[in-house]
Amino acid sequence: MNDIIKINNINKYFENVQKLKVLKTISFKFKKGKIYSLIGPSGSGKSTLLNLLSLIDRPSSGSISIGNTAINFDETNKNDILRANKIGIIYQQDNLLPDFTAIENIYLASLAARKDKDSSILKAKILLKKVGLLNRADHYPYQLSGGEKQRVSIARALINDPQILLADEPTGSLDLETAKDIFQILKNQINSDRLIIFATHNRFFANKSDCILELVNGNIKTINVRN
Repeated sequence: MNDIIKINNINKYFENVQKLKVLKTISFKFKKGKIYSLIGPSGSGKSTLLNLLSLIDRPSSGSISIGNTAINFDETNKNDILRANKIGIIYQQDNLLPDFTAIENIYLASLAARKDKDSSILKAKILLKKVGLLNRADHYPYQLSGGEKQRVSIARALINDPQILLADEPTGSLDLETAKDIFQILKNQINSDRLIIFATHNRFFANKSDCILELVNGNIKTINVRN
């Protein structure tokens, strides 16, 4: 079975003054070894869908399965452990902890997954070297450029060897040349056992994915699929 995430009849709405339906009865299967892009205008539901896939939020109705396991959104602790071990998340804003150094921001994510501290620090150093920032290991976020902070964010997302890597506009706040560098680092993380899904407004990056998914009026439209 090559499917790693299955969503079935997912609906998501928010209630304020009136009910706002963001995602409407969406079904889709995401395969391992592929990189998918989510496109669509602001407010189309890209971030909402990524929050559901990361188990940070729950659908209003419908089901999500990861591997062969149907997610029970009432099992919060179990889902937190699954997320820590299986899902890496990269945000548009780096979300780094300001009082911790680059290497600390990375290995703390490993400790959250109940890994050994010494091995976590060693792996964080390996990942910093992989993203070209080993010489910045002891620098704090305020001492790093936007591109450097996103490199740290990618390393942090990779520390637990996730099968699923989710990125919400990871290049959105960067200049074009820096964005290209960051996107290439992200794309280099694909392997036969890993799924990458990223949201973007940029067609240049979207066109480099195996499949473009456009969110239109709460529904998914498949634009291209590469086998």
